Amino acid sequence: MKLKAIIVRGTDGTYDVNMEYTDKVSFGLFGSGNSVEEAKADYYTSYDEMKEYYDDSDKKFPEELDFEFKYDVASFLEYYSNRFTLAGLQTITGINQGQLSHYVTGRKKPRQETIKKIEEGVHRFARELIEVSFV
Repeated sequence: MKLKAIIVRGTDGTYDVNMEYTDKVSFGLFGSGNSVEEAKADYYTSYDEMKEYYDDSDKKFPEELDFEFKYDVASFLEYYSNRFTLAGLQTITGINQGQLSHYVTGRKKPRQETIKKIEEGVHRFARELIEVSFV
């Protein structure tokens, strides 16, 4: 079963991963850490602990869960900051790098249409990369 988990950067610079609510399972999962990797590792620890709890309680755990991680804009931009420069993201998304900088730091929150523009630009860039071949 595929479930969504949302990665959010807190104002203190740490990251949280929260399982998106669903009525498909009767529990929630949470992880936190100083980096996305730490938060995801803690999230998977929470998952393993929930499985153990179900085993210890003689309850049937749902089929194996698969997680699709989604980012808020601040956590995405921060996490990939060593792979994308703001100048590069400006080229990819058409959004001024000064504005992108406000999103990275959390000083400003992007509107929904801006989030969509960032997401579409990154996806378009990823599709272009997939089509690249070398000789």
